[in-house]
Amino acid sequence: MSGLFDEYDEQQRDTVKPLAERVRPKTIGDVVGQDHLLGENAPLRLFVDRGTLPSMILWGPPGTGKTTLAMAISNSIGMAIERISAVESGVKELRAIIERASRMASRGERLVFFVDEIHRFNKAQQDALLHAVERGIVILIGATTENPSFEVNSALLSRCQVYRLQSLEDADIKLIVERAMTDDAALAARNIRIEDWDALIGIAGGDARAALNAVETAGIMADVSEDGYRVVSREVLRAAVQRRVVAYDRAGDAHYDTISAFIKSMRGSDPDAALYYLAIMIEAGEDPVFIARRLIVFASEDVGNAEPRALQLAVATSHAVERIGMPEGRIPLGQCTTFLASAPKSNASYKGIDAALKAVREGGDIKIPDHLRNAPTQLMKDYGHGAGYRYPHAEAGAFARGVKYLPEGVHGPFYVPTDHGSEAEIKDRLRSWWPETT
Repeated sequence: MSGLFDEYDEQQRDTVKPLAERVRPKTIGDVVGQDHLLGENAPLRLFVDRGTLPSMILWGPPGTGKTTLAMAISNSIGMAIERISAVESGVKELRAIIERASRMASRGERLVFFVDEIHRFNKAQQDALLHAVERGIVILIGATTENPSFEVNSALLSRCQVYRLQSLEDADIKLIVERAMTDDAALAARNIRIEDWDALIGIAGGDARAALNAVETAGIMADVSEDGYRVVSREVLRAAVQRRVVAYDRAGDAHYDTISAFIKSMRGSDPDAALYYLAIMIEAGEDPVFIARRLIVFASEDVGNAEPRALQLAVATSHAVERIGMPEGRIPLGQCTTFLASAPKSNASYKGIDAALKAVREGGDIKIPDHLRNAPTQLMKDYGHGAGYRYPHAEAGAFARGVKYLPEGVHGPFYVPTDHGSEAEIKDRLRSWWPETT
């Protein structure tokens, strides 16, 4: 009789689990996305095919499948798995699991020890894992949203492979949701029809868990239509997630129009407009790494030497976004956006390299002047390589006046500095050195 009640209790627990937990893939063949890790000849696929597994750290944004991968890999290989969260566990729990793993190892069995949010373990907790990993008592799979180079101690990190997970593609999110609507009995019973996939994918922002949570909540809230479906519209999604759902197709016109407005607002030196379009992209779930890349390009193309710190800040912003992720990543993105929009502007370097490329492509054979040619051997010196070269540091002001550096028949200027910001000083300096070409 107790067995019946046990079975009933298990069914009850299943119905109250979040949808993302209920539809979690059991084997790697069912996992969607992360082809660079799971595709043909990819590392995790090879481990499963060969029935072996090293300790590893799975690093990636929320909802990209770190827990799913750990469980699917262990199931596919047929290894037992012990799963804990670093937020809720301490050294005592670690030691209990390691003791169990040690007993299993004495019987020739291996235990996969999955530690979610491993970056939250302090040094003592990470050290407690180190010995077990080193001796092969456990196969550690740690999951983290933070850069493990900074958050996992070097001794433990050196004993693990690090695999980086990417935000899921829009098509991946759609496939995961479609499968859930078919495979999960509770969700299928609601007879849901998603009317606005763009809105749902925008909410997800590459996070499968966010998409499934939104569908489950919206499916409860949606009214039944005349044809018997619970229609999940943009309005229903907005009510379900309690925020505005921006009309934004990350692969269509809205994507290109918004990034265009963002760039043009910064180029036009309007930080408020630039922040507004940045906010649209963030709210719509645009990839923050994509935004950071555009900021780096803008810093060189549109600000350039008018404010040399612009490129440094843009690169630092890209690193910051990769390290801290979202939503905190919005802060350095906002800082960089306002700095670039407010900075003096110059596209002289951008125009200069394009002009130089045009000259190279349209010119004939390029002959490097003899005095600039490399002369590492006596034979090359005998041929005149390096003859007559004047070392600028040995001359007044570290400038060799009258020396020509361009090949014969090639004429500048390619780089024409503006009078904006720091570039005005560059212009004055070049004018004093090269009065005939500036």
